[in-house]
Amino acid sequence: MPALLEIEDIHTYFSTNEGIVKAVNGISLSLHENRVLGIVGESGSGKTMTALSILQLVPFPGDVVKGKITYDGQDLLNMPVSQLRRIRGKEISLIFQDAGAALNPVISVGKQVEELMLEHTDMSKRQARAFAAELLSQMGIPDANEMLDRYPFQLSGGMAQRVLLAIGVALKPRILIADEPTSNLDVTLQAEILHRLRRLREENGTAIMLITHDLGVIAQMAEMVAVMYGGSIVEYADTLTLYRRHMHPYTWGLFQALPRIDSPAQSLKPLPGAPPIMLDPPDQCPFLHRCLKATAECRTSPRPKL
Repeated sequence: MPALLEIEDIHTYFSTNEGIVKAVNGISLSLHENRVLGIVGESGSGKTMTALSILQLVPFPGDVVKGKITYDGQDLLNMPVSQLRRIRGKEISLIFQDAGAALNPVISVGKQVEELMLEHTDMSKRQARAFAAELLSQMGIPDANEMLDRYPFQLSGGMAQRVLLAIGVALKPRILIADEPTSNLDVTLQAEILHRLRRLREENGTAIMLITHDLGVIAQMAEMVAVMYGGSIVEYADTLTLYRRHMHPYTWGLFQALPRIDSPAQSLKPLPGAPPIMLDPPDQCPFLHRCLKATAECRTSPRPKL
C-alpha cells in the first residue's frame, strides 16, 4: 500500500548573518494510513522543523531548500498557497508543542475552535459554536459552554492541551502531527491524551506522526520509529526492532539514560557532551564528537553504515 505521506531528502535551512543553519539536513520518512510513526530525539534535533516543513510553516528566514513532500499523490512543496490552506487543519492537522503559546491569548477559546469550522465547513456561526461546545465536552472538559467564553490565560496547562487537541481533531484529519502532545503533563493527563489519540486512529483511520523525547510514549503508540539527531535521521526501524536491537550509538545512549523499573539500582549513563551546533556543519556524522564508537567512515560521511 502506498504511503499517505512521503518525505524524500528534505533540507530545511535558515540563512543567518553567521552562515547557514541546517535545521533539517536530508531526511526521508513515510507515513501510512492508520499507522503511527514516532519521531524521537533531543531538543534541537530537528523534530519540530520537520513537522513545520510538511505544512510549509517554517518561520522566516527558514525555507525548505531541497527535497520532496508528497501527500496522497500531491506535491505539498509546490502547491499553491490557496490549495495548501484547504489542506491545513482539515486533511493534515498539527498540534503544536506548547499549548499556552499556540493558542491566541486575546481570542476566546470558543472563537478559536469555531474559526476552524467556519473556514473549512458550511456551518453557520451558531452551528460552529454548538459543535465547539460538543467537541470540548468530548475532550473531557467540564462546563464546555462556559469554557467557550474563556481565554487561554484562564486555563490550566492540562485544559489548554485539551483545547489544542480538540482543534487538532475537530475535522477528523487524515494525518495528525502531534508535537510533544504530552510534555509538561502529569501521568494521568498524559494517559488520557494518548487514549484520545488512539481513539482518533481507531475510529477514523487517522495516520499519526508522534513527535516526542519520551521513549515510553513511543513504545505505547508507534509501529515505526525514526531517531533524529543533529537534523538527520540516525536510525529508522519498526518499534520492536529498535527497542530490542538498536544499532546507532546515539540510540544506545538514549536507552542507557532511561530509568528501568526492573533495575532500580542501575546507575543511569548520560550522554557526554552537547548536541551539535547546526551552523554550517561539516560533512560527517553529527554524533561524531559525542560518540565512543566512531570509525574513520564517521569522519567522512554524515550517515555511516551501522
